[in-house]
Parts: sequence; C-alpha cells; structure tokens
Amino acid sequence: MKSLKDILGPMRPSFLVLAPACALVGLGTALWTKGSVNWLHVLLVFIGAVAAHISVNAFNEYFDFKTGLDSRTQRTPFSGGSGTLQAKPEMARTTFTTAAVAFAITGLIGLFFVWVWGWELIPLGVAGLFLLYGYTVWLAYNPVLCLLAPGLGFGTLLVVGTHFALTGEYSWIAFVASLVPFFLVSDLLLLNQFPDMEADKSIGRRHYPIIAGRKVSGFIYITFLLGAYLTILLGVAFGLLPKFALLGLLTLVLAVPVIRSVLRNADDIPHLIPALGQNVLINLLTPVLVAVGLFIK
Repeated sequence: MKSLKDILGPMRPSFLVLAPACALVGLGTALWTKGSVNWLHVLLVFIGAVAAHISVNAFNEYFDFKTGLDSRTQRTPFSGGSGTLQAKPEMARTTFTTAAVAFAITGLIGLFFVWVWGWELIPLGVAGLFLLYGYTVWLAYNPVLCLLAPGLGFGTLLVVGTHFALTGEYSWIAFVASLVPFFLVSDLLLLNQFPDMEADKSIGRRHYPIIAGRKVSGFIYITFLLGAYLTILLGVAFGLLPKFALLGLLTLVLAVPVIRSVLRNADDIPHLIPALGQNVLINLLTPVLVAVGLFIK
C-alpha cells in the first residue's frame, strides 16, 4: 500500500522552499524595473518553479536508486537522498512517474509563457528542462558541469526566466541578480557532495571533491560563496541593483563560521554537518533578502 509519506519522500518536501526563494529574486527584478506584474502569472511561475524542483529531486532519487548509489551513501540531514526507495523499492516506478509529471507541468507552464510573450523564452526553457533530467544522468559525471549546473538551474535560468515570464523581456539587472543564487546553489550541491564522495566515486561520478579532494574543493566553495556577496556589492556599486539589495550581506554572519568549518573540517564529516545546515540557511535567506531589497522602492 502506497502511503502519502512514501510518495512525498522522493520529492524531498523540506528542501522545496529553495525554488520559491530563488524565484523571488526574479519577481523582485520584475517589480523594480516595471513597477507592477500580473499576479496570476506570478502564481504560475512559482508553481512551475516548485514543479521543476520536485522533478529534479525525484529524478535524482530514481536514478540514484537504479545505480545503487543511495544504498552506499553516508546519509546526512542535508545529503544522501530521502532513503524512501531503499526502504520501499516498489516505489521506484511511482517516483519516476512523479518526476515525469512534475517535468510535464514545468514544461506546460513554460509553453504558456511562450504563448503569452513569444518564442524568445524557448531557449531558456529548453535548457532548464535539459538540466532537470540531465543533471543526475549525465552532468554529475563531469566536474565542471556538475559544479555549474545547479547554479545555472536555480540561479540564471530560474531568475532570468521568472523575470521574462513576468515582463516579456530579458534584463541585465535580472542576470546580475541571478548570479547570487547561481554561486550559492552551486555551492550548496558542492558542499553536500563532501559526505557522498566515496559512494559517488564507486559509480563513476566525477565532481571536484573526487578529482581534487575535499580541501581543494573547500577553497572552491569559499570562492563561490564570496562570489555571491561580491555580486551584491558590485551590482549596487554599478547601479544594477538597488542599495537595499545590500540586505543580502546580512547572511555573512552565517557565512563566516561556515568558512571556518570548511577550512578546519573538510575531511571530518561529522564535524562538518552543522556547516551543511548553515549553508542551507545561507542559500534560503540571501536570495530572499536581496528580493526584499528589490521590493523596496
């Protein structure tokens, strides 16, 4: 008997707040540049963002189950999958169906906005759909693509796509703002790979903790984290973001101890776990604070 918990598990509901947090930045740039938006369109954008996140999560759970990866993973509260398919293997087909339905919903909402605004949204939409399916299947086996794909999906494509869906045009302001979640979400997946390194290596994955080690990857993490804050500072300095976007710098109070922990505990996973949790908070709060800064006139 399939329970609601078993169906929801591969969606990873506790992590689904990330997509709306990033989409808020695109809503903020749309409001800051245009002054008003169609709120039905806003609702559709957020439904599409959550559906996309459900799709990539469920595809990840399904394919990691099929390769046997999740059965070898050192699961933490922030990495290693939900464990649903290890406990209930018979849920595999349902998980794939969940991923496919969420994928279809995302695509249909994208087609609606193509109908509203025109073909210019198609390249962005196709790239986004490719990332949803391709991240676990192909991109996780290339270190550069594995690093950049999460940030491209939740940052560049989601923020710029949200802005276009609400305004009908591309914007350098939206692109610059999108770099904040770009750096942060790529960092989120990078740090979450630290506990999974041995298991990922066993199935042939090649990301930076595997090919360069955790300590070197820690410096990549720090570089990307600083890149997010530098984006805010330079965006404001060059007038591409409002001064209130500096609210995003408030999460530096969380970032500093995370950096210290990454430098000290890169190879000590039990002591690194609290930093994984703080990193999640940075990923959620920083885009929201930047969005609030965009909402303020």
